[in-house]
Amino acid sequence: MHCFCEKKETFDLKVEGDVSADPIWCNQCGCNFDIEEVPLSEDLKDDLMRWAMMYGRWIDWSKDTLFPNGIELENEHNKQGQQLTEKVKKEIGTKYRVKYSPSTSARMYSDLDL
Repeated sequence: MHCFCEKKETFDLKVEGDVSADPIWCNQCGCNFDIEEVPLSEDLKDDLMRWAMMYGRWIDWSKDTLFPNGIELENEHNKQGQQLTEKVKKEIGTKYRVKYSPSTSARMYSDLDL
């Protein structure tokens, strides 16, 4: 897959949620890949996009604060992300190295409240 790395192609990917972004990234340069370019089944792409759209549901964006159960919601999101990453690894095969990058934003917000 083509990215911004020196060789213009990567086989080192990460699954990571973020606001308004597809969930597959180059693990080296940080390029965000269009999910349609990733060699995965349509079902898994759909599951990944549904998961990605849930990113940040632990944050009250209108108040820029963490919901009372925010850490638990983020933990559940990370658990689902890890499970999806395992599915990505199985489907994408050994050509690519894939890792999961868990969200830590709830912890950042909870540290701000101290």
